[in-house]
Amino acid sequence: MTSSSSNSSISDKTFTGFGNLIKLLPTGTVFAFHFLNPVLTNNGQCSPVNKVFTSILLALCGFSCAFSCFTDSYKGSDGSVYYGIVTINGLLPFSGSSSGSVNLSSYKLRLADFVHAFFSVIVFAVLSLLDSNTVQCFYPSFESTEKALLMSLPPVIGVISSTIFMAFPNTRHGIGYPSADSSNSNSDNS
Repeated sequence: MTSSSSNSSISDKTFTGFGNLIKLLPTGTVFAFHFLNPVLTNNGQCSPVNKVFTSILLALCGFSCAFSCFTDSYKGSDGSVYYGIVTINGLLPFSGSSSGSVNLSSYKLRLADFVHAFFSVIVFAVLSLLDSNTVQCFYPSFESTEKALLMSLPPVIGVISSTIFMAFPNTRHGIGYPSADSSNSNSDNS
């Protein structure tokens, strides 16, 4: 009985850790992938057309994960949240917004943005390429022959990425991530 509760505890910690890691990905991208992947892969029973559409989905979602790491938001003088692209000179707003008292030049591109983009794509790749529909679609024999890899790779990538994300904490509140206001109010309520 101890080993089953121990195994349950280990799997709970693994899923909790991976769940916390998924929070570092843009929520819309993850939702779109999980919503569209079963449809585009025909639940893993792919034709060549399904493989093309699934490949396009994977590429677009991967790009979205990387791109969103280079976006940020700020609260304008009118109280609305505005988004923009982070550049070496500061934040470039998407629309003509009221930056007012906000210094957009303080939102400069940093090394941490590139690190986050790289590891966000890696985490998304592990999440998406090891999805059962994707595995059945692109490499069906892999699931039975490399079961140990399929089970060990997500936690290993999770530990590595979590360590990197702790070393380079994300302070951006870009597209697909909670705004500064909602993350502050969530932490205040906890």
